[in-house]
Amino acid sequence: MCSEISLLKPELILAGGSMFVLLTGVYMKNQALAIATSIRLSSLILLGSLISLVFLPHISQNIFNGLYRFDLFGIFVKAVLIFSGAITLIISSDYIEDKTNKFGFEYPILVLLSVLGMLIMVSANDLLTLYLGLELQSLSAYVLAAIKREDKNATEAAIKYFVLGALASGILLYGATLIYGYLGSTNFTNIALTLHGHAALSQGVIVGLVFVLIGFSFKLSAAPFHMWTPDVYEGVPTPVTAYFAIVPKLAAMALFIRLLVGGPFAGYANQWEQIVIAVSVISMVVGAFGGIWQSNIRRLLAYSSISNMGYALLGVVANSTDGIQATLVYFVIYIITSIALFAILLSLKSNQKLIEKIDDFKGLASRHPIVALVLSLLLFSMIGLPFPPFPGFFAKFFVFSAAINSGFYAVAVIGMITSIVAAYYYLRIIKIMYFDKADEHVRISLSAGKISLFVIFMISFLSLAIFIMPSTLLDPAYAAAFSLFK
Repeated sequence: MCSEISLLKPELILAGGSMFVLLTGVYMKNQALAIATSIRLSSLILLGSLISLVFLPHISQNIFNGLYRFDLFGIFVKAVLIFSGAITLIISSDYIEDKTNKFGFEYPILVLLSVLGMLIMVSANDLLTLYLGLELQSLSAYVLAAIKREDKNATEAAIKYFVLGALASGILLYGATLIYGYLGSTNFTNIALTLHGHAALSQGVIVGLVFVLIGFSFKLSAAPFHMWTPDVYEGVPTPVTAYFAIVPKLAAMALFIRLLVGGPFAGYANQWEQIVIAVSVISMVVGAFGGIWQSNIRRLLAYSSISNMGYALLGVVANSTDGIQATLVYFVIYIITSIALFAILLSLKSNQKLIEKIDDFKGLASRHPIVALVLSLLLFSMIGLPFPPFPGFFAKFFVFSAAINSGFYAVAVIGMITSIVAAYYYLRIIKIMYFDKADEHVRISLSAGKISLFVIFMISFLSLAIFIMPSTLLDPAYAAAFSLFK
């Protein structure tokens, strides 16, 4: 038992650390000091959890009577989740500390608990363990969405998110009960043993699996279960939008991979791949065309994230080691690009308020040329063009290659076409920055603190390293994907 518990060091550090930060914040009388202290302590706790992953053994085994799966895939995904959670918290620190009357010290604690839920999701080897992690992550996210209580837009967005999230969780739980009813177990290993030797899934199991995938798709904000995403991204505070856009999606994708590719339904791809293909294609189309008419930058990024989830699902459709490697690579590049993008958005202000409208970027190149250049490179990376230092080209190249190598030519072609369509709204922002005259009544200021500037520099350096030496990312991603197929 001691050896099994030692494999849970990252989870234990986050659980114990969140309780410590909570008690520390409660006993601090000064609100501003409590917020600053909780952010710094939470960042250190996430860093400690990340470091603990380095010392975990590279083995594959089920622990706690098969409820939890420990393998290299889980270690890789957890490392990315913890890293992105910590960086997102850091780039939001200046904004949160400036708004001490609107944000409580609970904000970083909720981030810790949310990341803890995601770590449980990633290693779940049982439908009930999966649901436990999912709800811990979701409940923390609901409170994060509503943390700006006096803001009507934020409250409305939080209610929409909660209601639709509760519906998705109910659908997922109903699917889990159907699988349990037909197969007699919620454990992935036992389900695989029960299905062994069966040429096809029964109709009841298929219906249950469809419901479970619908719940996953909602958490992934994949179309046609994306309806909450634009409203929530626009309504909640920008730091919360950054967190929602960067961190939770990888955990939801890991559930897709764990259940379908590396789990009990791995041998029945011909019965679930049509569902994943449909979700992928619809996401790419909705994300590409839905973003064209947006005037709010955060709604635009919402549709961008929807299309990006469609591209990432191409690796799952491929159902191979190369496909899962491509999906993991895609997410890492998407996350580091999004971190740099939101670090800039949290640093730019229009008339002393964070930029909301795309038209507010008018004349940015003449006022802040370096910021405009970095933002342009980030947008080129989102398009998938090979402009260093950001390696967005590799992300799309690998997922399209994986789909083509597995024979899904039509899906890959649709992805390429929607990428061209989506390029319009990225290029539109660049055109506005460089060729449109600034509004005389709009004053754009740059309020990036030293921490945000350091994060942008660090992410740029990390991206350049991946661009120059792709093996630094490809090799760990391949090892993580390969561990699923052992």
